[in-house]
Amino acid sequence: MGLSFNCKIGIMAVMNTKEQIKYWIDTSDNDFKAMCHLFQKGDNTWALFIGHIVLEKLLKAWYVKQKESNPPFIHDLVRLSEKGNLHLDDEQKDILDTISAFNIRGRYDDYKREFYKKCSNAYTKKWIQNIEEFRKWIKEKLLI
Repeated sequence: MGLSFNCKIGIMAVMNTKEQIKYWIDTSDNDFKAMCHLFQKGDNTWALFIGHIVLEKLLKAWYVKQKESNPPFIHDLVRLSEKGNLHLDDEQKDILDTISAFNIRGRYDDYKREFYKKCSNAYTKKWIQNIEEFRKWIKEKLLI
């Protein structure tokens, strides 16, 4: 029998703060590799969808570091940042708002068709660079 969603919550509950932070960073790093692989193979919509998850997990690590509790079940990156008391400038908020939309557009079929058309190699490369820059910035903050 595999772990159910509720069992995962139980596992997170028995981890200490340092273990939870490491968990979120490690799984984000794995997803980062997947995002890069998807982009290299030309699967741009899924690369950006996973890119959102890369940052979401790092923001959850930040939340755990700041609050010493399990992060909320939200996917909006700006809201997650705010709940974790992470100060963002307006440009960072705009970038995270756009990246948050990749979560919806990559998931639901009615949005996927439109999103697929938008995700040229140039568009995807630009947003992966934004994801990489934000990833580097938040990981540096996590190490402090």
